[in-house]
Amino acid sequence: MKYIGLADALEQDIQAGIIAAGDRLPPQRSIAEALGVDLTTVTRAFNEAHRRRLIEAQIGRGTFVRDYSSERTSKARPAALDLSMNIPCQPEGVDFRQLMPKGVAAVLANGKGLLNLHYQDSAGAEPDRQAATRWLKQRIENADFDRIVVAAGAQSALFSICELLLSRGDVIAAGEFTYPGLKAVAAQMRLVIDPIAMDGEGLLPEDFERSCRTRPPKLLYVIPNIDNPTAATMPGPRRAAIVEIARRYGVMIVEDDPYGPLLEGPSRTFADLMPEATWHISTLSKCATPALRVAYVLVPKAAHALQLASVTRAMMLMAPPLMSALASSWIMDGTLADVTAAIRRETLTRQILASSLLSAFDRSANMFGHHLWLRLPSGQRADDLVEAAVRAGLLIVPSSAFAVGKCTTEAVRISLGVASDRSELEDGLNQLAGLVTQPALLARVIV
Repeated sequence: MKYIGLADALEQDIQAGIIAAGDRLPPQRSIAEALGVDLTTVTRAFNEAHRRRLIEAQIGRGTFVRDYSSERTSKARPAALDLSMNIPCQPEGVDFRQLMPKGVAAVLANGKGLLNLHYQDSAGAEPDRQAATRWLKQRIENADFDRIVVAAGAQSALFSICELLLSRGDVIAAGEFTYPGLKAVAAQMRLVIDPIAMDGEGLLPEDFERSCRTRPPKLLYVIPNIDNPTAATMPGPRRAAIVEIARRYGVMIVEDDPYGPLLEGPSRTFADLMPEATWHISTLSKCATPALRVAYVLVPKAAHALQLASVTRAMMLMAPPLMSALASSWIMDGTLADVTAAIRRETLTRQILASSLLSAFDRSANMFGHHLWLRLPSGQRADDLVEAAVRAGLLIVPSSAFAVGKCTTEAVRISLGVASDRSELEDGLNQLAGLVTQPALLARVIV
């Protein structure tokens, strides 16, 4: 078989010293073109070479000939290509190593800049709430200043909202696959999540109504744009149907919208459709960088902002003032919009690449999202694929990590942002495709 021959040739070149330990291998596509063979053949050869422990993938660098001398001096596991962490890609032309210190210096150089090193109001300093209002009004018509709270990231905002609105044993309705952060909050607060069936457009209204009739939830948690993990974006009519049911049964909505700024012309938010009972969370971690640790919460009434701020005060006192001021500066001078646009362009390019390399598989994606949802062929288990991927130097996340209750779909979430460049991402996706198409490689060793 050709791929075995390629792996044998690589092993012989390594033994002969033609290729040295630590040498970086060319991208798989380049090798295929140079040798005049199918890309699949090269992918299978790479997988075989991984199995023989001839090569390894390293985060941010690529695929290298394994250096056994370093293994003898260190017991650390070789670095892997991370396709599991759902963060924005680093676009060309945006260097946060320069942008962030320059931005912080500008904030501090302002006449009152040193005030950003002091304690702030738990709802957020007035300039930060004004900037948040400007940011949110791009997508939410009725985003009013007095209904906005600045939080230390979306996860802390979600916990604070649940702490304010819910009690132990209360029911939350959420997708049958949902953000693990919600599962963590529910476990910590002893809340019950009732799974709502989903399709390619998100939550099924009829199953949400079933939940309202049989196990009345106090609130519905939804990621309407580029759902995590399924990548579904809910169309306008589906949103309207969900709102009608929520109103009829008196259910509040927590709208988690980290990806909305990445979309071009998204549908109306739940905060606009049902402002009287929607708690909207907009974090900057997916459209800029997680390092900012800033999220904006739009609540139904001004009184709710004061109540949420009191919870924030007890839990974490305030959002990080310097990072909040930096985010505000970027909003007001247009930097954040430019960064988001650059991330959107790079993400689109990576999604096009992923679509090409994974065209043979059943998958869902939004072309402006950082991840895709790949459903496995019949008979394959997501946990087995994850284990085989780790052996091949790849990190992915199984559907079980997102499942509410019993996991009924064998799928994996693949994130495209951590790879340092498109070449590294291409190598990783090719290796992953090879694993899915070769079920024998997923088998566990049993002795």
